Amino acid sequence: MDLTPLIPANRQVIQAYGEGRFRISNVVHQGSVIVLPERALAWPVDALAAVTLASLASVLAAEPKVELLLLGCGSRPAPLKSELQASLRVRGIVLELMDTGAACRTYNVLLAEERRVAAALIAVG
Repeated sequence: MDLTPLIPANRQVIQAYGEGRFRISNVVHQGSVIVLPERALAWPVDALAAVTLASLASVLAAEPKVELLLLGCGSRPAPLKSELQASLRVRGIVLELMDTGAACRTYNVLLAEERRVAAALIAVG
């Protein structure tokens, strides 16, 4: 029985992660990435402390507008500056922090539900 979620064509599906890379829609990305429904981008962030509003510019500029941002914090979630969460909330974006593996799985489920979701994923070893 196929349990793969039905996802529309031309969508970015996270297939694997680990060893400092991701496989997204059959393309390997080295290092951290931002995944939007229609594209995946290199993200020059390697630690939660480096996440800023500027580093999330591609999420803020996305059309259609992102409503939910999953932040994969590496091997385990940690607190984030409340100013960043507030800045995103003012822009209509809900931020959810979780470990990178959980963020990958959650992104795929929400993508299958056609939600306006993005994932900012810190690579894990």
